[in-house]
Amino acid sequence: MRRDSRQFLVLVLVIAAAVALSGCGKKRVAEPVAQPMDTQALRGDDLPLTDRDETIYVEPGAGVFENIHFEFDKYRIRSEDEPILQRIARWLKENESIRVLIEGHCDERGTNEYNMALGEQRALAARRYLVGLGVSSDRLVTISYGEERPLDRASNEDAWARNRRAQFSVSQ
Repeated sequence: MRRDSRQFLVLVLVIAAAVALSGCGKKRVAEPVAQPMDTQALRGDDLPLTDRDETIYVEPGAGVFENIHFEFDKYRIRSEDEPILQRIARWLKENESIRVLIEGHCDERGTNEYNMALGEQRALAARRYLVGLGVSSDRLVTISYGEERPLDRASNEDAWARNRRAQFSVSQ
């Protein structure tokens, strides 16, 4: 009888230990909650245009208006592109009747929706930089073409680097 009591006691302890250990799993780490994206800039709400832009834009002649380029998945103005934007700003200050369309472009990687948003951010980054140099914001219009208008249709790093750009057109 005493042996049965010990066996019963051991069995109860084993079950209690199993129950206690099953409740000691890994602590759950709260997964990060996606923060809502500030879409004001994506929607162009900061742009002063209230009416449809009927301006006809053309490719500028060679010289001042070179394309600027971006790193993969970025819309930060690179230091090597700052002189280009400074030349554009100087030229625009000397030619105050000209308006500029800034096109944001991406390479083919990423979804269409993502690339449209990224292209808009690239165009807006160039616009903000020019406004910071004293160009009136109402002379600068932005549009995103995402990946839809590549300069180079190849699928390699050189082509992707050429396609990640902001391109400028000027009003007639």
